[in-house]
Amino acid sequence: MPYVVNVNLTGRLKGGVSPKDVILEMLRRLTVKGGLGKAFEYTGEGLKHLSVFDRSTIANMGAELGATTSVFPSDEEVHKFFIKQKREEDWMELYPDENALYDETIEIDLSSLEPLAAQPDMPDKVVKASELNNIKVNQVFIGSCTNASYKDFAKAAKIMENKVVHDDVSFCIAPGSRQVFGMLLRDGIISKLVASGARVLECGCGPCVGIGQAPNTGGISLRTSNRNFKGRGGTLDAYIYLASPEVAAATALKGYITDPRTIIESSLLEGIEDPKEYIIEDNMIIKPQEVVDNIEIIRGPNIKPMPINEPMDEMLAAKVVAKRGDNITTDDIIPANAQFSALRSNIPAISEITFGRMDPGFHLRAKEYGKSIIIGGENYGQGSSREHAAIAPMYLGVKAVIVKSMARIHKSNLVNHGVLPLLFVNSNDYDNIDEGDELLIEDVKNQIAGKDISVINKTKGISFRTIADLTDREAELVIAGGQLRLVLNKNKYA
Repeated sequence: MPYVVNVNLTGRLKGGVSPKDVILEMLRRLTVKGGLGKAFEYTGEGLKHLSVFDRSTIANMGAELGATTSVFPSDEEVHKFFIKQKREEDWMELYPDENALYDETIEIDLSSLEPLAAQPDMPDKVVKASELNNIKVNQVFIGSCTNASYKDFAKAAKIMENKVVHDDVSFCIAPGSRQVFGMLLRDGIISKLVASGARVLECGCGPCVGIGQAPNTGGISLRTSNRNFKGRGGTLDAYIYLASPEVAAATALKGYITDPRTIIESSLLEGIEDPKEYIIEDNMIIKPQEVVDNIEIIRGPNIKPMPINEPMDEMLAAKVVAKRGDNITTDDIIPANAQFSALRSNIPAISEITFGRMDPGFHLRAKEYGKSIIIGGENYGQGSSREHAAIAPMYLGVKAVIVKSMARIHKSNLVNHGVLPLLFVNSNDYDNIDEGDELLIEDVKNQIAGKDISVINKTKGISFRTIADLTDREAELVIAGGQLRLVLNKNKYA
């Protein structure tokens, strides 16, 4: 059970200040490791001024805190959203119990927040946007899963109305969905942004993961996306800042990171809301068929079968294939770029770029070892939920990952593919392990079931304790070799 943190929101955001600034403020206070093992439950009277899309921005970047999850109540604002989506019958009211107890409480007065920005190369390097007004920017991007709602673009259009982007800035936008794109077209918002110099990209991740619009060499890009790890945007030596759509629009106009309140009256942004009428059009959705026996799955030459792990042996003896430091991201493990995206259904090919940026020899070393173990520091596997960051190491023979602490989603992905995630009981034991050391875990299945696991470092002649922070179900999955192996075995004997 994770710790449950109550984030009590009071007041109301002022014009020019965004829900993005709420989660940036959380990151400023807690850091990218501050949410490990915690669930954040947002409450308070300030919620009545935050729409579903506002809340989704905050919840989306809960992953950057390392949070287990982020939760908002199903209140009247959610009710309004379901009505607009013509799904009112699916809505139900859901609030925390009146006597709910929390492990911790964080107070945020929304009315006291200012426009913020995260500096390269971590989402928690947060300062006021006004403190960065000497940073000249080459590119601005509004979009991604974090900030690509109707209201995000409507506010940007209001700031940029009858103005043109700075000559030195490349400005691109990507609406978050076909529905949002359609409503922006209907209401003339896209045309305003295009008139200001915006390049319209397809709805999707795009620049956030370096698929098109990669920053220029050594360039500076300000984006509304959720993470800014080194190389994240497709250019290894670029500098990425994260901020709200309002800051992004103002920056695109001025060419320097800009507090939007310096170029537009705050009151002009306060009345901008989601449209009263949503476009509801599902005519491109292919509904599931009742008869599936005659369905052909077409696989081109780049689409390979999913590799399935083998069940855990009675004894695990393996060399340390890599020793990593703190805050290793899933981008570090599998780079998020066009090269990866072109291969994403081909694990054998993807395995060749595993840790490619920081350790080009990892792939061949892992293949040479056969079975191996990775050692890591704090917050291993933070960032994107990319499952490939667990699958590719598994395919290369990684059987266990031993770290000081681990991001929750990455841990789940390792478990799902039969890789054993372990935590040092004494973090100082990390210092006594080197790449190439041979580690041994005896009676590994029973030790996993007991959750307290002794590891012998045969090279150094020492041993140390680790914890398998797993539920009984997760322990079963690891022992079985992962979810797919478990299901395959069950079907085999059914």
